[in-house]
Amino acid sequence: MKLLALDTSSDACSVAIWTPNGCFSRFELTPKTHTQLILPMIEQVLLEAGLILAELDAIAFGRGPGAFTGVRIAAGVAQGLALAADKRLIPVSTLAAMAQQAYQEQQAEQVLVALDARMGEVYWGSYGVIDARMQPLAAECVIAPDHAPLPASLAKQWVGVGDGWLHYETALKQRFADYLTATATDYLPNATYMAQLAVYAYQQGQMIDPALAEPVYLRNKVALTTLERTALKP
Repeated sequence: MKLLALDTSSDACSVAIWTPNGCFSRFELTPKTHTQLILPMIEQVLLEAGLILAELDAIAFGRGPGAFTGVRIAAGVAQGLALAADKRLIPVSTLAAMAQQAYQEQQAEQVLVALDARMGEVYWGSYGVIDARMQPLAAECVIAPDHAPLPASLAKQWVGVGDGWLHYETALKQRFADYLTATATDYLPNATYMAQLAVYAYQQGQMIDPALAEPVYLRNKVALTTLERTALKP
């Protein structure tokens, strides 16, 4: 199996190719330069893996949530490549990929992901290891940190990852003091871990036609301003 994964949903731009001979990847912190870097990075990993686009089995992309422009870039690039090469797409949750990284690097089996969503909110997800991969334990959401849903289990065995744990440290650590064992605030979505999740999705036939590729924002109105959000409150 040979899969390409790409992500531009945060300040990081990343690409990975999963092959039977290993995973070839690039990861760079490059705010606001994703459109210039993503295609050259794809070319680099294809060259390193000794592959051309037509030899891939599928293309995965970070479908969000994340920065609105970045999520659209990833979906658009993946869609264009898939159409050009007649491949199917695998949308991968950016939050699930961060949880997968915690599983791989820290052996964390229960993970709470908080990614800064601006406007006093976080993109939130809870994940657990099922069948050797991170799977959601509840629906992903965008929410104020002090209202983030508490896990059903009171056991202190959760790892918190993502920059939301940095930007809203006080609120989140107070709310989850009885649950946390550690936090990793430097985690960002990474195509390497998206590729791992995409392998399973491919094996299960969980692919879509390129025309159906859509970003996942979680917010209904992505351009809603802070003033507008305040005006909507009762």
